Amino acid sequence: MQKGVWLLAILGLIMVILVGILIFVPAKKSNKLIELNAVKGIEINSVKINEEISSPLKIIGIVNGDGWGGFEGQVGTVKLLDANGQQLGQTAILTATTDWMTSPVNFQTYLQFLSDKDQEGTLVFKNENPSDMRDKDKTFSLPVKILKSSGEIMTVKVFFNNSIMDPAISCNKVFAVDREVPKTTAVARSALDELLKGVTYSDENQGFSTSINEGVKIQSLIIENGIAKVDFNDKLEYQVGGSCRVSAIRSQIIETLKQFSTIKNVIISINGRIEDILQP
Repeated sequence: MQKGVWLLAILGLIMVILVGILIFVPAKKSNKLIELNAVKGIEINSVKINEEISSPLKIIGIVNGDGWGGFEGQVGTVKLLDANGQQLGQTAILTATTDWMTSPVNFQTYLQFLSDKDQEGTLVFKNENPSDMRDKDKTFSLPVKILKSSGEIMTVKVFFNNSIMDPAISCNKVFAVDREVPKTTAVARSALDELLKGVTYSDENQGFSTSINEGVKIQSLIIENGIAKVDFNDKLEYQVGGSCRVSAIRSQIIETLKQFSTIKNVIISINGRIEDILQP
């Protein structure tokens, strides 16, 4: 009789252990996903949960199926919401850095924003959904701590082509978009830096586009006697052909610099060369 009682007790203990394993193992797996800043299909490698962030914020990650994938060089978008759910800055495109047609796809982007105080925030990622079917939408939210933007802010203009404002695509017609940047005495350089970052997701939706290649760097900028001399690396003319695109590139750079009253003329060079650059 006593042996029977002990046997039942042992069996009961085994059952309790098995139930405990079934309950706690899934929870442990879920916690691991949180620690990895991931859900099924997307993983963020550069920002941890509740990490303190400031602008510009570099975001690196991977998408790997389950509704998260690449399409025409991008894998989705990200935006930053403040403590009240209001968006700070522009929505940024998650640009594929590996072959977008082969899963998994690595991606990265830069998110710029301004915050007038330290506060809680949320990074909201949205998948690339070319079908535009709402049932295929996926989102992933990552809580962060937003740091107050340091220093004063100023507004500069950058110039892009626009297919809505200029349906005929006149090439040399460019239109201004405002950018908020940290206040600096090097305003011309700051405006050019913003120009080279290209259009945002919001800009694209309004018809704006850039003719300037990715990877273009400013090697020097000298302003003397009303003349701005700006030298770029050779990415500026890499695989650039056709008089229309050449005109568009020149117009974007020149108009961005000539917004400042101290600049009357602009001389563009590439690695010090002036005469034969940006030829159609």
